[in-house]
Amino acid sequence: MRVSQLLGERYKEKPADASLISHIFLLRGGYIRQVASGIFSLLPPAQRVTRKIEEIIRQEMDRVGGQEVLFPVVLPASLWEESGRFQSVGSELLRFKDRTGQDFVLGMTHEEAAVHLARGEAKSYTKYPFMIYQIQTKFRDEPRSRGGLIRVREFTMKDAYSFHTSQEDLESYYDEVLDAYVRIYKRAGLGNVKVIKSDTGMMGGSTAHEFMYICDGGEDSIVYCESCGYAANMEVAVSTPPAPIVGEEKEIQEVHTPGIKDIESLAEFLGVLPMQTIKAAVFARKDNNKPVVVFVRGDLEVNETKVTKVVKAEIYPLTDYSESDLDFGFIGPVGLKAEGAEVIFDKSLDGLQNMVCGANKTDYHLKNVSVPRDLKDVKFVDVASVGEGHSCSFCGNPLKITRGIEVGNIFQLGDKYTKSMNMTYLDQNGRLQTPIMGCYGIGVGRLLACIIEEHHDQYGPIWPITVAPWQVHICILNNNVEEVRNTGMDLYHKLGSKFEVIVDDRNVSAGFQLADADLIGVPVRVIVSKRNLENGEVEVVTRDKSTKVNVKLEEVEAFISDLIAKMEAEINS
Repeated sequence: MRVSQLLGERYKEKPADASLISHIFLLRGGYIRQVASGIFSLLPPAQRVTRKIEEIIRQEMDRVGGQEVLFPVVLPASLWEESGRFQSVGSELLRFKDRTGQDFVLGMTHEEAAVHLARGEAKSYTKYPFMIYQIQTKFRDEPRSRGGLIRVREFTMKDAYSFHTSQEDLESYYDEVLDAYVRIYKRAGLGNVKVIKSDTGMMGGSTAHEFMYICDGGEDSIVYCESCGYAANMEVAVSTPPAPIVGEEKEIQEVHTPGIKDIESLAEFLGVLPMQTIKAAVFARKDNNKPVVVFVRGDLEVNETKVTKVVKAEIYPLTDYSESDLDFGFIGPVGLKAEGAEVIFDKSLDGLQNMVCGANKTDYHLKNVSVPRDLKDVKFVDVASVGEGHSCSFCGNPLKITRGIEVGNIFQLGDKYTKSMNMTYLDQNGRLQTPIMGCYGIGVGRLLACIIEEHHDQYGPIWPITVAPWQVHICILNNNVEEVRNTGMDLYHKLGSKFEVIVDDRNVSAGFQLADADLIGVPVRVIVSKRNLENGEVEVVTRDKSTKVNVKLEEVEAFISDLIAKMEAEINS
């Protein structure tokens, strides 16, 4: 490839609407261009990186017995109606009608399509187990697209679906795919990835894991323990909060607290700690708009995802108080009257005494509330978020919280889709059985962006050799000098027969060429200049600046071959 012919301009200025490193360099380096919110065109360098990532993914999926297929992007709504998701999934699913008035969707995920295909092809136990996968365009009408390729609406994804006749077989294969994912990230040069337990979300199923790239710019909060290795998304993480203060049980007392509606002010007014209070958070169910009142210890926060799992419905914070008889700001569990409301108690309240809570009466709270004495037959569940200072529930050591970007996920779906879509097979005894499924996804574009987040300097990306758009970048300085130009082009043709090479054949300044080379980020750079040619040499520099040597012209090919082999060996080891 010649830079003079390469489509895509590079520029020095930082884009005004970009904050993440990957977004900045993808725009500046001529990798992507925005078409609409969360929708991008990929230019040649990005497409070359994408193809290499996809090839690594294909190799690892084939290695665990995957068979590549291709599902349609446009799917009839009838398939999603079979699974129940046509109604249950929100506005992120793009629905439309064709010219005949039939309902269709743009695939945001392809469980329904996978079952539709498999149920017609795998009717006997002899076909099981098997896994099918695709690398396909998907569309999710994401309301908060941001960060370039990190959070988009249209994206390329590898999604795989395995089918099994037993839970044991699913679990065994699930672990194989987990190991394959670890290899994919390492081969792509992405090292700082944690495997964490996650929420199954709209996918359903019993078990799920996410692969999180640890990054300050990430949107997800990750809880982990350095001592025992426990790691989970904040949505499902568990912990042991600091122990509450326990004292002699006292008589309950109503106190006047004029205008005090938040925990911090209440604790200060009464001279207690936030952990000695009971906080109320109020939500409403999306399916019937009925209130859900959640009580939790005052120093903790309510985790909406956990509440969703308890009530088995999507929820939203209740802000319209006009149609509720709840006394907002003074809600408490003792004497609560909330017709039609679902009341949930977090396990942090179990056994507590001498607590402060709302009196369900404007400007009043109750002191010395004893949960065992004053709240009979209460069931406690875990609906609190993990916080700083909490201890690991498994080993007791301090937990840490960091940020991350999800670069993959895997789910044990069970029979959620096969049962609802009537997929069956004949077992050894001639009886109809329902298979169970696993599903496994990787966002290709997001993985590309995360590689830049990990591998860059202030000048541009530093591509790992396994996914770099080209392996060698030849910079012909003094291009107006015939000897220099001819030598550079000779090297381009010679090296091009063995490596992926891009050559800067433009008659521009050395600084301009080298700045562009930094933005393109090719791992090995060969600099051809008048000064070095006087000694029959060229300069070979790696993009990460770890190697910078002058090499004789006749030794360049062998030197670069060894250099690339070392880079590949370092990643693949």
